Amino acid sequence: MRTMSPTRMPMQTAVAVTFFYALGYPIGNMAVNEMTPMAVLAFRFGLAGLILGSWATLAKVRWPRGRVLGHVAVTGLLMQAVQFCALYLAIQHGAPAVLCAVVVAMNPVATAMLAAAFLRDRLTPRRILALVLGVVAVLAACASRLVSERGVDPAVLLLLVALVGLAAGGVYQQRFCADVDFRASTAVQNGVALIPALALTLTTPFAVHEPAKAAFAVAGVVLLNATLGVSLYVRAINLHGAAAVSMLFCVIPAVAGVLSWLMLGQRVDLGVGVGLVVGAMACWLNTSGKKRQDDPRRDGRGQDRVEPVHQATVAG
Repeated sequence: MRTMSPTRMPMQTAVAVTFFYALGYPIGNMAVNEMTPMAVLAFRFGLAGLILGSWATLAKVRWPRGRVLGHVAVTGLLMQAVQFCALYLAIQHGAPAVLCAVVVAMNPVATAMLAAAFLRDRLTPRRILALVLGVVAVLAACASRLVSERGVDPAVLLLLVALVGLAAGGVYQQRFCADVDFRASTAVQNGVALIPALALTLTTPFAVHEPAKAAFAVAGVVLLNATLGVSLYVRAINLHGAAAVSMLFCVIPAVAGVLSWLMLGQRVDLGVGVGLVVGAMACWLNTSGKKRQDDPRRDGRGQDRVEPVHQATVAG
């Protein structure tokens, strides 16, 4: 894997990446409120794959083949299909956008844990503390739903599945797909994820509540989030390093909360507010020490290090 020499991230880049990543949550929530979730995903994966595939073709990038193509397909099933199917079903079960943002934003912490388990990446005391705080953040954010449901809430379970899919996909991509151009990679990933989304769309009830609002929301999901958001996100990783982009997870849930309040009227309860603060601390602890390392992708034993964020996926 190649060693990055990241430059310092300008404020305007940080603001743009944070805004469009966070925007995915209320837009996704809006789309699922107007159309059944699997149908939204069929449009998302199909149209985003078409746009990104056309971009990759026009740019004449190298497409993955053979075994690498298989690895990209597995990554797409994890990062796209598992994550978004579970996330949008959680929204259908009543999970507010800011709760989705708090849980899924634990991706850097979950990725660090999976990397330690499967790729022998080190779990330092700082990362262990971040993991503990991440669990506390999720429990705090989900507290009101767990109390109201008097036990396990299907929406919370679905959000945890989405988080595991995102984190596992990130580890898998870092291990097997790091050298694939992001435009070709995400085009293939969306194409692979379209298969289960389309199958579920055809085998489950389909409903559109208000066609005009549904079309607007789906267009926002495809253009602002799945296409523009992905491009800004990956460009920031390529230019400024994954560690710098990871730090944005400290504020993304809070921005998602503000946008959800402005766009959907969803207010943040006490538990989610605590989750926002503790989750930000967890993300900061997990990523703040990386800039002191000479090479952010390698540890002291010369092993490949998995960064806590990955290329080519934007939640929401």
